[in-house]
Formats: sequence, C-alpha cells, structure tokens
Amino acid sequence: MDIRRVMKERIILFDGAMGTMLQKAGIGLGELPESWNLLHPDTVVRIHKDYLDAGADIISTNTFGANRLKIRGDGFTLSQVVRGAFDCAHKAVRQAGHGLVALDLGPTGRLLKPMGDLDFEEAVSIYAEVVELGVQNGADAILIETMSDMHELKAAVLAAKEHSSLPVFATCVFDESGKMLTGGTPKSVVAMLEGLHVDALGTNCSLGPRQILKAARELLRYASVPVICTPNAGLPRSENGETVYDVGPEEFAGDIAALLDEGVSAVGGCCGTTPAHIRAVKKVAEGRKAPDIVQKQETIVTSYAVAQTIGKRPVIVGERINPTGKKKMAQALRDQNYSYILDMALEQQEKGAHILDVNVGVPGTDETSALCETIRQIQSISELPLQIDTSSIQAMEAAMRIYNGKPMVNSVSGKKESMDAVFPLVKKYGGVVVALALDENGIPDTSEGRVRVAGKILEEAKKYGIPEKDIIIDCLCMTVSADPRGALVTLDTLKRVQEELSAKTILGVSNISFGLPQRAFINQTFFTMALQKGLNAAIINPCSEGMKGAYDAYLVLAAEDENCGAYISTYADFKPALPRGAVWEEDLRGILKEGNTAAFDCHAVQAGKKTKKEQGYLNDSGELTENPDASRLIQCIRKGLREEAQKCAEGLLQSREALEIINHCMIPALNEVGKDFEYGKVFLPQLLMSAEAARGVFAVLKEKMEVSGQGGNRRGSVILATVKGDIHDIGKNIVKVLLESYRFDVIDLGRDVPPETVVETAVRRKVRLVGLSALMTTTVANMEETIRQLHEKAPDVKIMVGGAVMTESYAASIHADRYCKDAMASVQYAEEVLG
Repeated sequence: MDIRRVMKERIILFDGAMGTMLQKAGIGLGELPESWNLLHPDTVVRIHKDYLDAGADIISTNTFGANRLKIRGDGFTLSQVVRGAFDCAHKAVRQAGHGLVALDLGPTGRLLKPMGDLDFEEAVSIYAEVVELGVQNGADAILIETMSDMHELKAAVLAAKEHSSLPVFATCVFDESGKMLTGGTPKSVVAMLEGLHVDALGTNCSLGPRQILKAARELLRYASVPVICTPNAGLPRSENGETVYDVGPEEFAGDIAALLDEGVSAVGGCCGTTPAHIRAVKKVAEGRKAPDIVQKQETIVTSYAVAQTIGKRPVIVGERINPTGKKKMAQALRDQNYSYILDMALEQQEKGAHILDVNVGVPGTDETSALCETIRQIQSISELPLQIDTSSIQAMEAAMRIYNGKPMVNSVSGKKESMDAVFPLVKKYGGVVVALALDENGIPDTSEGRVRVAGKILEEAKKYGIPEKDIIIDCLCMTVSADPRGALVTLDTLKRVQEELSAKTILGVSNISFGLPQRAFINQTFFTMALQKGLNAAIINPCSEGMKGAYDAYLVLAAEDENCGAYISTYADFKPALPRGAVWEEDLRGILKEGNTAAFDCHAVQAGKKTKKEQGYLNDSGELTENPDASRLIQCIRKGLREEAQKCAEGLLQSREALEIINHCMIPALNEVGKDFEYGKVFLPQLLMSAEAARGVFAVLKEKMEVSGQGGNRRGSVILATVKGDIHDIGKNIVKVLLESYRFDVIDLGRDVPPETVVETAVRRKVRLVGLSALMTTTVANMEETIRQLHEKAPDVKIMVGGAVMTESYAASIHADRYCKDAMASVQYAEEVLG
C-alpha cells in the first residue's frame, strides 16, 4: 500500500495506545515498555494484531522511547530492541493479512540548548541512529509523535529525511491554550514542518478528542498537507491503583467524527485508547473520502513560538544587527560581546520590530560560527522570528539548520549561481527567501527589467518545489543622489510585482538616501510612499522615531489600526527628542516656577529625557533614593542577560547589601517575568533565561554574603525526582532552574528514581517538600507508589506533582498535595510551604 496515495483517497486509521495496553497486560513497575519486544513478544504481537483487526491501517512499533539515552543496560542493545519491535509488528501484519508498520519516535526526554544541555546535532544523531535501524528492519513510514519542543521536532524530522526516503508524519502536544511546552503554536508548527516537507502533520496525546478540536482547527487553517489527530481517551484518573480514562469507545468515535467533519485526514488514538476505541472509529471513518487539501497562500516566518504573517499589514524587519557602517557592532562581533548584540535585539523588539535581521559578516572572523552562535543567543532571549542575512552559503546552511523555526533568508538573486546554491537549502530546511531583482546583467534600470528577473526567480523556485508564498521580492532601492529616478523605478517595480506576479515585496528603505544630508527626511517620505504602494515588509531601524512614526501613522490611515488604539497608546504622552540643550515649553515653565536657573545648563537638561527626579532617583531634597543600576539589574534579569546582570550586581554591591539586592531587585524581577509567563506574554525559553540570569546574580551575591556571615540565606530544601521507569526529565529540570533562581536548595535525584530512594532522602535530609514528575501513563503507578510510601514514612512532607499525563483531579486521586501545571506553579507552592 502506497500510504501517500491512499491518504489522498480515504481516511487513514492509525492504531491506539501501546503503553496502557501493556499496563493491562501486567508490565511491572519500572519496566521499560520497549523491553517487552524481547521479553514478551507474543503480548506485543497480540496488541498490534488486535489493532489491525479493529481496522487500523498503520501500526506503530513499540519504540517510543527506544534511543541510546534510554536503552542503556538491562541486557539489551538498542539494535536488539528495535529489531524486536519490527519482528513483532511484521508478525502481526502477516497474521492480520494487512497493515503498514511505522517506526515510532518519541521525545528524548531532554531539553535542547540553550534551555537544556542537549546539543542540536546530538539530538539529530540520536534520532538518526534509530531511523537507520528502522530502515534496516523494513519500516514503511516514520511517525514522530508527542513532541513538545519545536527544536527537538526539527531535529527528529531532519534525521528522518536525511537517513531515509520514507513517508514522514509528525505530531506534537498542545495544551488547552493551544501552546506547546516551549511556546510553539499550531501556526508555527505548520510553517516549520511544511518547510521541512513532512507528508502529514498533526497533534496527539495530552488532550481528549473534544479538547483537541481547537488545536485541530488551527492546524487545518494553515496546513497545506494532510492533518493527523490521535487524542487520548479523555482525561486520566486513578482507580484502585490503575490509570483509567473517562471516554469510552462510542463517545470517542463520536468526537472523532467531529474532527473528520472539520477536515482531518488521519485519526487514531493515544493514551487510554484500546482496540475497541479503534473499532468504533473505523465505523465512523469507513466510506469517507479524503478531504480536499487546499494549498494555503500565507507567507509565514516563525521562531520557536511566534508565527509572523507577511501580507497586507506591513511588517518591520529590524536592521540594526548588522556591522556595515557600525564600528561598535563590528567590534562586538570580533570580541564575541553578545551582551551588546542582545541589547540591540531587545531594543528593536521593544520598539516594535516584527522580525530581526541578523548579519555578522566582519572581515577576519569565522562568519559561520558567529552567525550560528548569534542566532542561538538571540533565540534564547527573544521570541521574534529572525532573518538570516549572509552572502556565505556555508554560513547560511549552518544557520538555517540550527534555527528554531522557519526563518527568513536574505538572499537569493536571479543569477544562476545564486539560485543553484540557495534554493536547495530552502528546499531542505524551509524558509521565506528574499529574492533580489538582479541577475548576471546587473540591476535593471527599468521596472520591466526587474519584474522580468523576479518572474525568472519565481519560475526557478518552482522547479525545486518551493512555493511562491515562500519568495518575497526585493525591488531594490537605488540611491536617488546617483539616479534621480531611482525611487520612482523602485515604486513602480513594487506595484507591478504585486499586480503581475502576485508576489510579496520587501525593501531595504535606507539605501534610498545615501550621500544626502538629513537622510531621515528622505527615508521617512520614501517609506510612506512605498507603504502606500502596498509594500509588505521593510528593513528599517524601528528605533528611529521618524520611521516608526511614519509606520504607525500609515496603519491608522490604512485602517490597519482598529479605532486608532495602538497609535493612541503609543503617542498619547509622547515627546519627540529635541536637540541637546532644548527643553519643552511646559518643562520650561516648571523650571522658571521653581527658580532653578541652573537647569538651563545644557549639561543639566538632556532634551526629551526625564530628569533624575522624574525617574525617581532623587527626592525633593535632591538625595539619591534609587540607584539607576538597580533598575538596570531588574531589566537584565527580566530580559535574561546573565553577564550584564552579574556586572550590575557587582556594581550595586559597592553601595548596597546583598540581601537588599535580592529582595528589592532579584525576586521582584523574577516575579514580573513569572506573571508575564502566566499571562502568555513571555515563553518558556525567556522564563528559563531570566532564571539563569538570576542564578548568575545570586552567585555574585553569595560570595559576599558568606564573607559577611549570612551564608547565602537559602529558603529551604526541595527534593525533585522523575519517578521510577521514566527517563523524561524535561519538566523536572525546568522546575529545578526556577526553584534555584528563587534561592531554594534543590536536591535533584534525577530520573528513573525508585520510591525508596525518594523516601530515604526525604527522611534523612528532613525535607518538607518533594516534587515528582512523570511523562508516561505507564509510570504514573510509580508516582502513586512513591506518594504512598512518603505518606507512610514521612507524613509531614508535602508532595507536588506534574507532567504531561497529570491533571488536577488525577493528582488528587493519587493523594498528591498539589498539582502544578507549570514551573511557576511549583515555585508558588514552594513559597507557600517553605516561606
């Protein structure tokens, strides 16, 4: 059966859960499900065959956790486990007389850098090893599932694509808010996965079929490939020590029918589903034709969390991370001074940039290394999508490979050499590529010539399977001081590209004014003219008041700012910058009223800026009440700038006590970030980077406190452990970072921890709070046993639990004291228990 062809004809049915079926078959506490491929093959074969008999088209191998991080010891090699899994699956297919076998790849259980400790290429290698074993053992397809981080998802897809020619399906986990663990959304997932050319994509696990409908609709809204949905059998709970789910086969099938009505192409089940669930789904799916797959035309650039559409509403690409003509930036790149670069990234984000251009080309430096590291650093503190800007093909590929999301790429031209080099990279890694309207003959003097080159580029891109929506045409700004008609030709090109080619457009606006005085006037006016012509994206400096003002005003006049809300919010109390020494009239009246003639000194009043008194640094007596470094420290922690935060802390120690810095700077900063995280204003990577910055500050302060006899002023100890049988410690490690940043001592027992170890440590160390984590349904029983033993032998200990399979009601049913839905909730409970 050609699964790609069949998926175009009818609904495809995947199997259901393996883990919960093995639980029913008697898998022991702490046993690896994958070990049953060798220890109890008949049971695994029977489960596979039951699903095939129920109507499944595709069964997934019992290899969800089969990778070199997990299969270590127990008398089995990874190769043996994978081979055993395929032996079981193929035997079931022979017995049933039909069915395909998909190699099942689950998460590694580790977070990738910079949030965690797993290198991107190491993650690719881990998955590649299993993919090669799957190909050797006769896999018909590859199913990557239950992914909660877009970066790891990309690593798995690259491994599958680079080491096989098999169909690749990829599904990930969204919570009820529609977010992945690290902030990804259905829109950002679709953009990245389609750029990587998966055959189908979707969502699985975490939610029941009714709750998963929201994410499914979002996936369908943006996807131009088939969408898969394999939800859980509702929400889990514990009954007599056994995990059960609350949605039976008939109800499950009814909810699946609603997903099929929405346009889902493939369905099945995850945790808690059984052959009975799949049999019921078969009845509602049978006879349905495959839905029509509509090719969506939105141009989307993404980061790990934010998906930015380039369309009618113009987009700002911040231009400042570029060493051309910037001595300080060039020196920062030579010195690897990333603090300077990160400050510039955050400033542009705060000023309203939607995408950040990243160009690090400085003579005498390793551009490939610098570009990749700069991208990693920026993506650790900013959620904005990035434009990879380089003329080096080697640097471009390296950056596109490690980029977390679907990048914008600058650039390709109409030169054959350029297209032959760039388009294969865009085909492989995905991206929205900026296409310069020039070729071997140079830059055409007329709009007709530039449109012709643009058309040639679009046609060549089609040969590589790159859709027009992923090409954005740079109509090229030629300086008007050299060519008086240059602006008019550019504007005419812009209009014709949109009308004749239906393509998106972009301009590097400031090129227009080179060689002229007061360039800002030229830039602003030309920018407004281009916006009026329908410009989709502009590479500008968002920190320029004139350029940003022109943009904001245009949105109002073009009816792109509802009720002028954004404009009013930005400019209601706005005072433009004035020349040095000048003051606003209302400020002048206040100065004269106070009789403060000294304030007329141009060094005493800086134009357009608040005085120290207005900023709260001086009281009415002129005494310093707040050190500006304290505000800077708070901002550095909030933004995750570890090195800068440490420098600020060192400076503050000259005049402030360490405890004062902790209580009035460090903790308030973390609390602000925590609130923003809860409200969805920042994402997990930023939360973790803020925590790391706070830990760096505390390391500086701790030395001073120990010298003064304060001993670090820790707030109590917390034990953290991933329960027996579970090696997935992403959630536990995130909680650890947050707790330590709030000055709690964390006793990290690691993963796959027996109940006895947790209890013995709690009793011996006299710990009052224990945090337990479990990702898999099959390991929740070990969590329940750990809790039982803690209640029996350490009754005063409070227990908080979390993990993908946890819910508040489930936590209560296994007698945990608190269910923590995320890391911040764990911190809040620790403060409640330990003070």
